[in-house]
Amino acid sequence: MPAILGLASEVEQWFGSMVEDPGFRSSVENHIRRSTALVTVAGSDLVGGLLFGGKAPVYRVHWLVVSEPNRGKGVGRGLMAEARRRFVRGPGCVEVITFGADHPGAVAGGARSFYESLGFVPAEAAVAGPEGGSRQVYRQVLG
Repeated sequence: MPAILGLASEVEQWFGSMVEDPGFRSSVENHIRRSTALVTVAGSDLVGGLLFGGKAPVYRVHWLVVSEPNRGKGVGRGLMAEARRRFVRGPGCVEVITFGADHPGAVAGGARSFYESLGFVPAEAAVAGPEGGSRQVYRQVLG
C-alpha cells in the first residue's frame, strides 16, 4: 500500500488528492483483496500499478500509473497486457476514463497517446475530475 500511494503522489497534480483520500485508499485495498491490483517492480522499487475491474462484456481500467522515470519503457503496456490475460474473457470492450484533450496532463502525462497506441479510441466525455479538469472515456473493442 505505501508504494502504491507513492505512485499516486506522483500524479496528484493531474488527478487531485489521492494519497489522503479515504475513498481512493479503500478502492486500492478492495482491488488488492480481490486480486485485481497489478504492479510492476524493478529491483526494490514499484514502478507501475494498475487497478482493473468490470466483467463481460465491459471491463474497466480504474487506475493506471507508471512512475515518471519509467514512462515510455513498456511498463504500462505490460500491465495492460497482463490485465487482459488475467481478467478479460470473451468479446466486449475495455474502457478507461482519461484526460480530456484540453487537460494539461493529456500531453505531459502521455495518457491519451498511450491508450491510442493500444488501440483505444476516444469516446464520450466523462464527468470532470476532482481537480476540475476535463475527462474522456477511451474504449477498446475486443473481438
